[in-house]
Amino acid sequence: MDFNGFKQAVIAKCEEMNIAEYELYYQVGGSTEVGVFMHEVNEFTSSLDGGVCFRCIVDGKMGYASTQALSAQEAAAVVMRAVDNAKTLEAEDEVFLGEGGQAYEPLELTPYALPATEELIAATLKTQETLYTKEGVVDGCQSQGIMQESRIAIFNSKGLDLSYENSAAGLITVAVVSNGEEMEDAFKFKLGKLEEIDIDELTEKAAEEARRQLGGDVAPTGQYPVLFSPKAMASLLQVFSGIFSSEAAQKGLSKLAGQEGEKIASDLVTLVDDPFHKENPEPMNFDAEGSPAYCKNVIEKGVLTTLLYNLKTAHKAGKKTTGNGSKGSYTAPVGISPYTMYLAGGDLTEEALLKKADSGVYITDLSGLHAGANAISGDFSLQSAGFMIENGEKTTYVKSFTVAGNFYELLKNVVAVADNVTLPMPMGKTTFGSPTVWVDGLSVAGK
Repeated sequence: MDFNGFKQAVIAKCEEMNIAEYELYYQVGGSTEVGVFMHEVNEFTSSLDGGVCFRCIVDGKMGYASTQALSAQEAAAVVMRAVDNAKTLEAEDEVFLGEGGQAYEPLELTPYALPATEELIAATLKTQETLYTKEGVVDGCQSQGIMQESRIAIFNSKGLDLSYENSAAGLITVAVVSNGEEMEDAFKFKLGKLEEIDIDELTEKAAEEARRQLGGDVAPTGQYPVLFSPKAMASLLQVFSGIFSSEAAQKGLSKLAGQEGEKIASDLVTLVDDPFHKENPEPMNFDAEGSPAYCKNVIEKGVLTTLLYNLKTAHKAGKKTTGNGSKGSYTAPVGISPYTMYLAGGDLTEEALLKKADSGVYITDLSGLHAGANAISGDFSLQSAGFMIENGEKTTYVKSFTVAGNFYELLKNVVAVADNVTLPMPMGKTTFGSPTVWVDGLSVAGK
């Protein structure tokens, strides 16, 4: 039975049981990954996973049940399980289903036929062999080819009937280089049509970044200007993105509770959440509740304009949803997450920003992000690597030093931002990005 047949069977069961408010959330995705180590394929996986989540409101409680089996028998069973689930709940929060008849931004997807498995394998092998032609590259390198496709559909008793399909492919390469005394590595990735990916450029960038990390010293201890590369700043933003969730604020897990409309950051900070960003591999025009998704400035010139809301948290706050309802999988309850969240760029090039800073440290990599960062307090103390800045230029490579501060204070201490907004690799369904950012007031602990 396909989803449409399953949907009709669920409707019939709901009518039989006099269930007036219900919803079906259907999600299925397929992925293929090819891994190459040294000079040969060492990994190949292909999977198809998904199912349906049924939700219904019974006596003011939201019951959930899910299944992978699309059959008439399971359609009846999933309705009954959800009803039983609702009857056992003691939560007092009011619950909602999305309304039909809403307006949605046009979604300009450019789906394309995914490559054949043989093409993916050939492109991944070519990436690995090209990597070995780069200066300093030694054994231990890896390359990976990926392709994935997904389908989502939402149907409910209030008039919602939405669907979404998309596909993506790409290449990832990890360069390992050596100068005879030490080894370093770096990775790069590119999404898009395999035949349009410049493999030579991709592998050279990975090898070049790895070579820059050879040698170097520990940064001196002190408190001086810190410039975060787009990759490093995006990593920090990813770790602390939960503070912008209204659910976290309502549970006392974010210090931004009650601060909408107030200044929380430097005038130079504008934080965007864009469901339609051209580099987002999964652009969406509706969220997991069927609410319209739209581009919004979460922070605009230092002012917190809005937290991110779903239907339940928006009602609790007396606001409208921002269309950020999300589900980690078809079985998960509705939560909140951004789409493409990034710090907007400024007017300066990175080179001009370095000249303006004159001295300090330029951080390219952060590690220990989960152990060394407290997403509730905002405090962080992270192992770092990067370059010293002298006379407005990046000079000595430095590593094994710690940068410490507080994310809430960091937002207030942004001195300048460059114009080079970059989106590193997507993290699940959300992509985070940033330009190069200059921050004062951070402590560096090294030698």
